[in-house]
Amino acid sequence: MEAAVKRDFELEQKLNKVDEMLEKYKGQRGALLQALQEAQGIVGYLPLEVQKKVAEALNITLSEVYSTITFYSFFNLKPRGKYQIRVCLGTACYVRGANKVLDRLEKELGIKVGDTTNDAKFSLDACRCVGACGLAPTIIINDEVYGRLTPDKVPEILQKYE
Repeated sequence: MEAAVKRDFELEQKLNKVDEMLEKYKGQRGALLQALQEAQGIVGYLPLEVQKKVAEALNITLSEVYSTITFYSFFNLKPRGKYQIRVCLGTACYVRGANKVLDRLEKELGIKVGDTTNDAKFSLDACRCVGACGLAPTIIINDEVYGRLTPDKVPEILQKYE
């Protein structure tokens, strides 16, 4: 119970910071991307409470805010893990077995693409290309690129982050 109370208090503090930040964008419809980026920087993702605050501050509809968030891949509707894993599913990686690497990651982490582990340690996403085709198949964990992967290498890589 204490952890839940602490999380609620921390979220409330972050929401207050979002309110303060939004003051500089009041009524500026064209500031939507900047406001969302800053809000995500404060909260870590863009829950409904934040979306409502942004819509109200910029005097736009909630549906405009939501459609922008879901259009751009760098915005998150769910909390993200400390370590964000992106699996490249571009042509070169896919042909060389990226789908099998992704399957192993899902199995090892116990989550699907788009989800975060219960301990908030890992988030798992798929992307179209990381620009490292010569190393296919590849994954990126935060800013670290891992290439020439096989499913059997996944546990060893994840162990580095435990």
